[in-house]
Amino acid sequence: MIKIGILLTKQYKLLSLAAILDVFETANKLHTNFGKNQPYSIDLLAFDKNEDNTFRQYSIKLIHSELDYDLVIIPAFTTENLQEAISFNRQFIPWIQNQYSKGAEIATVCTGAFLLGASGLLNGKVATTHIDASDAFANAFPAVKLMANKTVTQDGRLFTSGGATSSFHLLLHLLKIHCGKDIAIKAAKIFAIDMDRNNQLYFGSFLPLRIHNDDLVASAQEKIETNYQDISTIEEMIKDIPSSRRNIVRRFKLVIGITPIAYLQRTRIEAAKKLLEQTAEQMSEVIFKSGYNDPKAFRKVFRKSVGMTPTEYRDKFRTR
Repeated sequence: MIKIGILLTKQYKLLSLAAILDVFETANKLHTNFGKNQPYSIDLLAFDKNEDNTFRQYSIKLIHSELDYDLVIIPAFTTENLQEAISFNRQFIPWIQNQYSKGAEIATVCTGAFLLGASGLLNGKVATTHIDASDAFANAFPAVKLMANKTVTQDGRLFTSGGATSSFHLLLHLLKIHCGKDIAIKAAKIFAIDMDRNNQLYFGSFLPLRIHNDDLVASAQEKIETNYQDISTIEEMIKDIPSSRRNIVRRFKLVIGITPIAYLQRTRIEAAKKLLEQTAEQMSEVIFKSGYNDPKAFRKVFRKSVGMTPTEYRDKFRTR
């Protein structure tokens, strides 16, 4: 029997934890229905006495116990302040490292990857997380090989997943490894999950940091967002901003996490996405209103940023 330990982190996302429990309990039920032994035992793990009675049917154990696990799962966090989440849950890190050293698999759901990143176990390894948290993850853990487009990653005994429903793809991947493809397919049908989705880029939204204390960077952001159709170089961006090119680029990347040019490109692509979602305008108009003059260049950048062509995106998300 595979022993699963699910961390009851501070600020865990209830939906994330419920999905984990539901999928593995479904695998247990499927085995029972086939007259086989259940493959999983499940514990919830806390680092102090926990008042959470939401999952009272499960055993809640403290991480300083002597129990070892075959699989440790870190659920998603509810907060957008992920550095704070790491700080609140730092006591889990030595235990996670110890479990991994003893041979455990470690899997993270969505932004749970930040806690695993803080452990150092992902250094030099591939990982993913919620697409909208990817910039923050890349800045916090530059030694990790972030694959922001991926729905699920596996690097040895380390597993990560993207946002929301991507957690089901991770859990199905684990079922396939532990229980075989047949059980994974049956679970996929029960939860109505397409097993072949491996890209999450098109679910992303460009949500740049706006609450910060750098007025110079804020001015640059406003200039880009107001004039993205017309400006194309850093010199144009900083024309009326009292700063050198080198200084603005340095400060912008330090505060926002990407360069001004990257910010401009992502602002344009986000504008194009909205036009494709909300209007029936010709593609030439979408391209022009997004600030591009070269259709070939636009399509190349769009596909790289979104993971599909503009036409495919419109077909998938158009609201009218």
